Amino acid sequence: MPPSLQTLTIPTLLLLILTASAVSCSSLPPEDGIRVVSAEKRIDLTGSIVKVYLTLKVENAPGASDASRVLLAFTPTEVKQLAILKATRAEGKRKKKTYVPLSVEASDLDTTTPNGAHLYSVLLGAPLKPGEATTLEVLYVLTHSLEPFPAEISQSESQLVYFRHSAVLLSPYHVLEQATYIKTPSNRIESFTRVDPTSRAGTEVKYGTYKDQAPNSYLPILVHYENNRPFAVVEELVRKVEISHWGNVQITEHYKLKHGGARHKGVFSRLEYQSRPSISGASSFKNLLARLPPRVNSVYYRDEIGNISTSHLRTGSQKSELEIEPRYPLFGGWHCTFTIGYGLPLQDFLFESDDGQRYVNLTFGCPLLDTVVDDLTIKVVLPEGSKNPQPVVPFVTEKHLETSYSYLDVVGRTTVVLKKKNVVGEHNVPFQVYYEFNPIFMLAEPLMLISAALLFFVACIAYLHMDLSIGKSS
Repeated sequence: MPPSLQTLTIPTLLLLILTASAVSCSSLPPEDGIRVVSAEKRIDLTGSIVKVYLTLKVENAPGASDASRVLLAFTPTEVKQLAILKATRAEGKRKKKTYVPLSVEASDLDTTTPNGAHLYSVLLGAPLKPGEATTLEVLYVLTHSLEPFPAEISQSESQLVYFRHSAVLLSPYHVLEQATYIKTPSNRIESFTRVDPTSRAGTEVKYGTYKDQAPNSYLPILVHYENNRPFAVVEELVRKVEISHWGNVQITEHYKLKHGGARHKGVFSRLEYQSRPSISGASSFKNLLARLPPRVNSVYYRDEIGNISTSHLRTGSQKSELEIEPRYPLFGGWHCTFTIGYGLPLQDFLFESDDGQRYVNLTFGCPLLDTVVDDLTIKVVLPEGSKNPQPVVPFVTEKHLETSYSYLDVVGRTTVVLKKKNVVGEHNVPFQVYYEFNPIFMLAEPLMLISAALLFFVACIAYLHMDLSIGKSS
């Protein structure tokens, strides 16, 4: 029988009050009226990059205040692996349904969450009134979250990986109903954690439906499955974009690429690789696809040795595709470096704003499909004489300015440098660089060439009319 309040001492009462307040602070979100009516999480494990699609139907309690945001929780490991997080809000019904993009930002309430979970705020735009419900569509991408096991494999072995997650949704809110679906690339699933109810159908494992989950619930699961998709990781990409007002945009990309899967052990047999390509080297890859803008010209692909002829370019009115093959197939832990370069017409990328400023509209990210870029650097080299550059990027990046020099430059070219880590395909979105430019600077290089030619001819004329012979003394 529990003790009565009269039998408890004052220190014990104080300890109970502090404990209760700590539990309530750690379990309740700042907007207490929010609860998750239903949650459906679909995890795509078919590639080397994990994509999670989350559908949340949230409801604000009738007696609560207006809710301006919804919190999403992630474990510390997921925060390190998180490449991008996007959210939309569904409005309308059926055929008239539209999805409104929402802003997502890191929350300042991380210190109140248990187990070190990090919170992100989805700003709803229009507040959620008491008694109202809305549906949120969330997409987030995790990189380097698949663990090869075994860590080393031979040339003829398939690659098996671990994926660690939670069967239930980690959320600061009470979740009434939820289910998790995990999609694998093949039927070969070695093992998976069972948290009843759990079922499997072909390449998909379903966890749930679970009901009435308390806030901050977490049920760890482990899925061990076959994944022979290319684990292409660009350790470093330096992309240089040179803008010339004489009508051309020159792009040069320097890649340091590696196979990020299970390390290759033993010797490599090219004879076995070519005779049984579907079995020998199943986890390796020998080609990559780069999606380039339309109307590319002067495309080249080379490494330290020289030009690499194993490439195929397909151009069209909407896009161009460059299929490249390194000099050798890449197995786990192998590296290669190469350079891709191409030109583009300036009129497709240079525009003028209403206030008279010029700006270039370029694409962020990496043109190689299904790759992770650990460290991306984009250098936008503006024409000589450009002033006040202002980059506009739809996500957080490191930005600074430097000066580049090229042929016939006098004062150098202003260069906007953008850096970002953990870049995936969802980062391939347009960004702009605004700058001021006086057209008189376009005459600097022609006048320099004309002046040099004129001085050369004057020197020739002077030399021809000079008598440098030594006369005989009288």
